[in-house]
Amino acid sequence: MKKVQYAIVDIETTGGNASGSCITEIAIIIHDGKKAIDRYQTLVNPQKEIPLPIFALTGINNEMVRDAPLFDDIANKVLELLTDRIFVAHNVNFDYSFVRHELEKSGFKWTARKLCTVRAARKIRPGLGSYSLGKLCSSLDIPIENRHRAGGDADATAILFARLLQWDHEGEIVKMIKNTAQDQRLPPNLPPCDFEQLPEKPGVYYFYDQQKKVIYVGKAINIKKRVASHFSGHNINPQRQNFLRDIYRISFEICATELMALLLECSEIQKLWPKYNRALKRFEPKYGLYSYEARNGYCYLAIGKMGKFQTTIESFNSLYEGINVLRSLAQQFEIDHRFCKYGTTEDTVPFQNNDHTNFPDVLQHNHQVESAIDFLLTSRKSFAIIDKGRVAEEHSCIWVEKGHFHGMGYIPSDAALTQVTELKEHVVSYRSNHYLMQLITAYAAKYPKKVFLSK
Repeated sequence: MKKVQYAIVDIETTGGNASGSCITEIAIIIHDGKKAIDRYQTLVNPQKEIPLPIFALTGINNEMVRDAPLFDDIANKVLELLTDRIFVAHNVNFDYSFVRHELEKSGFKWTARKLCTVRAARKIRPGLGSYSLGKLCSSLDIPIENRHRAGGDADATAILFARLLQWDHEGEIVKMIKNTAQDQRLPPNLPPCDFEQLPEKPGVYYFYDQQKKVIYVGKAINIKKRVASHFSGHNINPQRQNFLRDIYRISFEICATELMALLLECSEIQKLWPKYNRALKRFEPKYGLYSYEARNGYCYLAIGKMGKFQTTIESFNSLYEGINVLRSLAQQFEIDHRFCKYGTTEDTVPFQNNDHTNFPDVLQHNHQVESAIDFLLTSRKSFAIIDKGRVAEEHSCIWVEKGHFHGMGYIPSDAALTQVTELKEHVVSYRSNHYLMQLITAYAAKYPKKVFLSK
């Protein structure tokens, strides 16, 4: 460790992510593990306007950087100072992402081992109220001047780093700077123990923000491996950078099968609608089949857009799919097309009209509509999918009630069941939707031996 040198870096920028923002100031302090041996600091012309909130925070304005060098002009010097040294910063991934991105734009391919003083302080001085640079320096009596300027923050980080080296009796810093140190790649606000406890099994994982609100739900065949993949790679996308900064905690639930993990993920997203889950929105059905009775006493069947809290007889991904089902029902049960509404506009289908003459008998007509609805509902099957459990002593069960996902759970392997319907008592209920039933139906068709029909 005596021969190792460190580059302690702090930067100021025009914004919060490297893809859309630029460096306005950089300070680099070279440290040999005992003392600072070199120092470099300069303003940088970002070639873009500095937003007022950034000026209010840092005091750096457009006038100050107008005649400053471009990053291209200092890239060689920055690269020289960083090469073969461990990159140290407070919340290291932020500074590292900007510097690496700027060097890449200048034509240099550069990577380095990293050390985060936030994580090092959490390990070496646990239990403090806050690990932000300002509050940490206050707690540890470290002088800090020119706050939110690269030079002042770099000087404070250098003092903090030197003290951490002195206090590090367990060799935590040596472990952290190894290339294989997993927690160096973790989000800055996530306790390493949350990651370490993750199992290498199928299931669902939850990311929480500082207010303990779920911000992301994911499923995995291997929970630990999948969660680690969120934190790997060099992605400067602002959405990912904000996502990582928002993660303060992880929890998980083990599932017996990948299908159960997928069903649980979808159900939880539907219930919680987390901030960073967007992909499943496209799977929500857009149209539904409705029934209503008009003032004239006649029952109508209609295809319309689905409302958030509306109950439908059937749901569809497209208006075309819904129209075909309704036309088929009308034909099968001889329902007058004037009592079928195919969408929101009259030109949706050519035969929709406002002819109110020669209406059928109201009682007979309503009976035909009820028969059509009853046909749809009773034609839906109830069945169970029995599969392996989380442990050898149990089985997993997914229960479908009349064509709708009812719930899932686990039963002991030696449970004495006389009827398939008794499985319902062993499942936790979940809200069904069109996408979930597509998943279950596809699985049941692929593995028919795991399906048990209710008589």
